[in-house]
Amino acid sequence: MKCQHCGAEVVAGAVFCHACGKSLAPVAAMTEGKKAFTKAVAGRGKSEDPDEVLWEGHFSKLAMLGSWITAGAVTLGTLIVGFAAGFDRQKWFWALAVNAAVWIILLLRLVYLQLSVHYRLTAQRFVHERGLLWRQQDRIETIDIDDVTVRQGPVQRMLGVGTVRIISSDQSTPEFVLVGIEDVRQVATLIDDARRKERRKRGVHIESI
Repeated sequence: MKCQHCGAEVVAGAVFCHACGKSLAPVAAMTEGKKAFTKAVAGRGKSEDPDEVLWEGHFSKLAMLGSWITAGAVTLGTLIVGFAAGFDRQKWFWALAVNAAVWIILLLRLVYLQLSVHYRLTAQRFVHERGLLWRQQDRIETIDIDDVTVRQGPVQRMLGVGTVRIISSDQSTPEFVLVGIEDVRQVATLIDDARRKERRKRGVHIESI
């Protein structure tokens, strides 16, 4: 086999000429091989490390239904007492003003919680964002989650809403409390499944190393 650059005899299968030092492989073939290798590595990284979003949520208006019912009962009770006791104009003003303030506070709290609280669960991490003007974001790796529990009251059980409590080994965020979550048991199961799946995957990876 001869070098196509200087004509020197070279060993069959050699990549570089020992005489002139130039490459013996076609440039196009080397370029295509490099492109194929780069594409394969990039594709493997994407397929083995998917961080897909499993669930996104925020504070549910159903979680405040008990408060709305209580406020309605108080308002109705105020009207009954007012008519029975024969309130004058001033007493009616203060009674209705107090009830209106309660309804406004409940409405503002609902709007604030729905706009300021956001949760996101991916295959590898759980993210909790809160705040309106100033946003704070806390996150933990799903592999660091140790326990997931659900808490529901009587009314919440009928509506399927509740609170999810996450205990983790992350020192910066050892506990997450998700308040007012719809389909709360299904969400808790998703979090627990993501935790178990990530731990199995990391365990298999460590054993293979």
